Amino acid sequence: MSNRYIKIILFVLVINGLNAQEPSLNQTLDSVFIKNEINRPYWMESVSGTVIYSGKKNETIQLSKTGANLVNNSARQIFAKVPGISIWENDGSGTQMNVAARGLSPNRSWEFNTRQNAYDISSDVFGYPEAYYNPPMEAVEKIQIIRGGASLQFGPQFGGLLNYILKRDYITKPIVFRSQNSIGSYGLFSTFNSVAGKFKKFDYKVYNHYRRGDGWRENGKYEVIHTHAMVRYTLSPFTSISAEYTNMGYKIQQSGGLTDKQFQVDPRQSFRQRNWFSTPWNLGSIHLESKINNWNTDLNIFGLIAQRNSIGFVAAANILDTINNSTSDYNPRQLDNDKYKNLGLEWRNNIKYGLGKQFHKISFGLRAYQSDMNRRLKGKGDTGDDFNTDLKGLKYLTDLNFTTKNAALFLENQFQITDHFSVVPGLRFEYIQSKGSGRLNIVNNQEINSDLNTIERKVLLAGLGLDYKLNDMSFYGNISQAFRPVLFSELIPAATTDVIDPDLKDATGYNADLGFRGALKTWITWDISAFYIQYDNKIGNISKYTNDDPSKSTYLFRTNLGQTNHKGIESFIEFNISNIFKIPIKYGTLKAFTSMAFIDARYKDFKITSTAGTAPNTTINYTNLADKKVENAPSQIHLIGINYDIKGISVALQTKITSSVYSDANNTESPNTAATIGKINGYNLWDFSIKYRLNKRFDFHFNLNNIGNIKYATRRAGGYPGPGLISGEGRTFNFGFGVEI
Repeated sequence: MSNRYIKIILFVLVINGLNAQEPSLNQTLDSVFIKNEINRPYWMESVSGTVIYSGKKNETIQLSKTGANLVNNSARQIFAKVPGISIWENDGSGTQMNVAARGLSPNRSWEFNTRQNAYDISSDVFGYPEAYYNPPMEAVEKIQIIRGGASLQFGPQFGGLLNYILKRDYITKPIVFRSQNSIGSYGLFSTFNSVAGKFKKFDYKVYNHYRRGDGWRENGKYEVIHTHAMVRYTLSPFTSISAEYTNMGYKIQQSGGLTDKQFQVDPRQSFRQRNWFSTPWNLGSIHLESKINNWNTDLNIFGLIAQRNSIGFVAAANILDTINNSTSDYNPRQLDNDKYKNLGLEWRNNIKYGLGKQFHKISFGLRAYQSDMNRRLKGKGDTGDDFNTDLKGLKYLTDLNFTTKNAALFLENQFQITDHFSVVPGLRFEYIQSKGSGRLNIVNNQEINSDLNTIERKVLLAGLGLDYKLNDMSFYGNISQAFRPVLFSELIPAATTDVIDPDLKDATGYNADLGFRGALKTWITWDISAFYIQYDNKIGNISKYTNDDPSKSTYLFRTNLGQTNHKGIESFIEFNISNIFKIPIKYGTLKAFTSMAFIDARYKDFKITSTAGTAPNTTINYTNLADKKVENAPSQIHLIGINYDIKGISVALQTKITSSVYSDANNTESPNTAATIGKINGYNLWDFSIKYRLNKRFDFHFNLNNIGNIKYATRRAGGYPGPGLISGEGRTFNFGFGVEI
């Protein structure tokens, strides 16, 4: 979208906002309708702002009410009341949230459309949707999750939307200072400080967060800094414009993976002292929102400038990083670097209109987005121990440039058929263009350049939601198409002999939900649902004969190979025990919850090959993974917890039970020598937190994670953060205090 059109949109919105009048009678009627909504502490209203949530499986996590360890961004506590969330734990730094739902891959949350304050934060939404950044949880007010039904309003990812909403202090004072400070085991020190205030029509907030530690594992040091600034100007009671900027920088020493034998001997040990990782991240946004009678409009212009840097010894876990006898020094480390530059615009609208005897709401908008990525791999680094990104060789062996251009139009309409029943059909049209160029490798001093094709897609997605409300209960259902574009990494051959299918297709499919949620007085709150995901055109490698001649050698051909199906039950129930047994308020409030998920994720059709012998006697054997379990998909994820509040004291205790998973599509039981494949055992962990608020100014907290010091792992890595089995953290603790002035 050109600058001219952006200026026109801004001008129209600002002028309309300045001329906006008092709410009309229609808006008053809307308020009456919202009062009839379900008491929903853990999910969204049917319509909020410019977004329609009616008929969709969705959750809201209010961070202040979780009792979670926010100092370390403890994902298993933060997402405890969201059933079906699986988590990868790379380290204890809390710098990355690796979460997924319904048996999808948790790798840097790449199956979610990850956002902060509704704008993109991942590297490249379409070509490389990995979220190296997430805000410090002490800065977050709430987390919004919409399952597959989010594909129409927010984009194509199968996992749905994951949106971090930062705290905004609506105060009348010119300045308010808040500080949270913690120390803990293994050298943890954390301080979070914010300043916020209001002056006439301006309000602002600035925060800085610093955290460092030695890590529970050896060679696990980390240091992370976040800075965020926001200023907002209120043009009228119904229109405001704001700007915000976020900077994150961290440096992490990567402990690397272990073999299974090493893990059993001591999961804290590490054989990688020279591996480091860093991702400088810059996010910016200009946000205009306005309400004009029955029209809500929201314009967000956003951008990202970021990097991914790593240096280390990247061999398998069973190969030690040792001194080279010929040089009396370590071998040079591998240096990799990505650079990202993204710019986007989203314009969202929601209009309420009357038709027949009911009022209805339509949400529509457009999106324009461009991303540029420069990927440089296999550079020659130094032989030292510290973090150093200086290139010692002449060139990176791989040096590629990728560009994505995207435009989208989306529309959903909530037809209020009766006071209780609504139907929400929707459409999204997506145009995506992906380009790639550059050097794949250098072999015998000869550059091997890429022959990546420009890929253009024009995708139309459709969906339908249903919602029936009865008092404080709601039946909902949704089916929405989704797709996942071919990633840039899938377009890069691993070896010069590999071949990429020129007709490689995007993954397509759909999400379906059917659920029942509500509240019984103030006693019980629940959300129980069934889900189904069909994931088509999954990409993989098969062996082929050169020139289709069985007497010649073979090569790997990357193409679309098959389909997976994910289905299951998700259940969240919370009991207010104090209200059920009518315990007087002077004895406090006791609540208990269960969050349970039963997941069956399997391959329906996925062809694979294996080769034997050498040319001219090479043979290719074909098999099918049909009925094999999808890798990294637990069959069961259960959390049970209690929360007790009395006179400023809040106590939280929870246990998490996760079943075993396979780390490869072949469902290999025993680990290989490098520990990159093999079954990962299930685990059962306990976490405890307590917070005491002395008064409005002072509070104190204590967190104890993995109380039983259980030995466990959540993933096997083939690359970052080091090939092998990745240990989960043993018993850790932190305590500290907060102050407001």
